[in-house]
Formats: sequence, structure tokens, C-alpha cells
Amino acid sequence: MPKGVKVSVGEQLQVEGPRGTLMVPIPPGIEIKQNNGNVEISRQSDDVAALHGLTRALAANAINGVATGFTRRLEIVGIGYRADVKGQIATFTLGYSHPIEVLLPVGVSMAVEKPFSVGGHPTVPIVLASHDKQMLGQVAANIRALRKPDPYKNKGIRYAGEVLRKKVGKTGASGAKA
Repeated sequence: MPKGVKVSVGEQLQVEGPRGTLMVPIPPGIEIKQNNGNVEISRQSDDVAALHGLTRALAANAINGVATGFTRRLEIVGIGYRADVKGQIATFTLGYSHPIEVLLPVGVSMAVEKPFSVGGHPTVPIVLASHDKQMLGQVAANIRALRKPDPYKNKGIRYAGEVLRKKVGKTGASGAKA
């Protein structure tokens, strides 16, 4: 267990650290014990094997989150597409007739980095950070849904490193009839 992280077991597993506090539910049939700075998770029978793995993963994510935190990178690709953040309100200009404002939940922070160009496409990198992995992933998915990547023009909001297969548009649509 990292330094500065405190774990207390009750009805739920409470994890406290320098970045915040998280609660992990303990399903029936799962036992959690603290032993020499380690958190041990065991199950009463093989009927709850799936819950055993789930609880272990949730506890590990909570411990890592309050100790070091998580980040998720997004990229906005497209001419005129921009993002700005002031406090907990993020404003996106994504080619619609109006800017879109998103209220970031408490515990999630957003930073807009310096834009760059990839293959002639202007790209604005965004970094989301939080101690709660589930909430961070949900906020990233909500922001991506504002303007999903377009497979024809390669524009939109995508996860960093996400590979898009560019589709070919219709051919001969503007040609004259013979």
C-alpha cells in the first residue's frame, strides 16, 4: 500500500489519501482484512468468484486513485474546433451554431494544452485528471459524445491514440450523366 493511504473496513471499504476519499462497496460473501500494510480480499465460496475479482479491482483502483490519481487524454480534431476551461465549466466550440458548456463534477479537473497539427488537421489536446477512475471515464465519454469522430472527414473528439479507419465517400456523385 502506498504511503499516506489509510484503509478502514466496515460496511464499505473506505480509502483515504492525499487526493481524496473513496468508498468501495463490499458485496456479501467477500471478506476484506488489513494485514501488515496489505489489503487482503477473500471469498467464502466459488459462487462469488466474479464479485471477488470485481471487488479486488475496485479496491486497487481506489488505492491507486487516492495515492497518485488517473489521467485521460482526449484530442479535438477539426478546423475551428476549440476548448476552454474556467474553474469547473468547460466550453467547447465544435462547429455547431452555439458553444457547448459542460459542468465538470467535483474531483475532475481539465487542462487544455497547446494546439498542434497532425497531417494538416489542427488538434487540441485535452487532459482530464481525477482520483476516481470510474467518474473520470464517464466524463471523458460524455465529452467525446459531444462530437464523435467522423470517419469521413476525421474530425471530432477522440481519445488520444484512438485509431480511426477513414472511409471513402461516394464517387461520381457530382459527375455529368452520359
